Amino acid sequence: MLNFSITPHDHCRRLESFLRALLPSASFAYPRKLIKNGAVKLNNADATPDSLLFINDQVTVKESSALTALLSDAALNLDILYEDDSIVIVNKPSGLAMHRTAELETNLVERGMEFMAWRKTTCKLYPVNRLDRGTSGAVIMAKSSSAAGMFGRQVKETGLDKLYLALVAGRPDGSGVINAALDGKESETRYRILTEGSGCSLLEVIPLSGRMHQIRRHLEMIGHPVLGDRRYGGDEIGELAGFALHSFKTALIMPNGERLVVCAPLSGELLTLCERGGIRTDSLLAALGLIAEEHNKGETE
Repeated sequence: MLNFSITPHDHCRRLESFLRALLPSASFAYPRKLIKNGAVKLNNADATPDSLLFINDQVTVKESSALTALLSDAALNLDILYEDDSIVIVNKPSGLAMHRTAELETNLVERGMEFMAWRKTTCKLYPVNRLDRGTSGAVIMAKSSSAAGMFGRQVKETGLDKLYLALVAGRPDGSGVINAALDGKESETRYRILTEGSGCSLLEVIPLSGRMHQIRRHLEMIGHPVLGDRRYGGDEIGELAGFALHSFKTALIMPNGERLVVCAPLSGELLTLCERGGIRTDSLLAALGLIAEEHNKGETE
């Protein structure tokens, strides 16, 4: 058996996503097959592809010649959170553009298609939702124009259920609602403090409308800008290529009517930034675990 201990890099990740990173050249269905066949255990118990991983969990995988041939310790440039034959959900790094905006600039869409070609599953990718260059976290990309249209209609008609994490300057009220029009349109953002540091706070943020730069603009309005977001009042920071705003949880309705919930683990850079701001990593991971479990429970009820 192969044994793996979960680190902060994989905290709140789906088990299937963890196996994809271990077996990058395998078909997208292979990790799911291993789990369903009982070749993978989580803390010595049976698990499902949707099982969430938390710090210090133990994952064991039954060895075979086929699996050993697929194992890789290479650092991948595409963090896949979920994949099927229609979509792929990836954890976008801070500072990476969605599309090419300058000559020879790397971007998420091209990086994704390069990975698919390397894996010998070449396809064109179409973004279903978008994040600002400076924002990290979950992004959905469709593998065909028809899938892009189907999921795009869901985004337009009902929106995605999304929860962000924002590291902001100062300490807002413990929780609140920001109702302030943006670009002449009603806009609402809800927030609550998850944990505090020295001169900064980590917030859980839920935008109830979808205006451009809504979270960033609303947090600036209440005097607590996102760290690193110089456009909207934040101080410059060196730890991140962008700013401290992360799309942590995304939920969408799949074609079969089931609700898929995906959490995007925080990058090492963002974890380090929180720690330097006086936020203890153990308390931060505990708070994220509670959020992930709460929403995962909501998915199955």
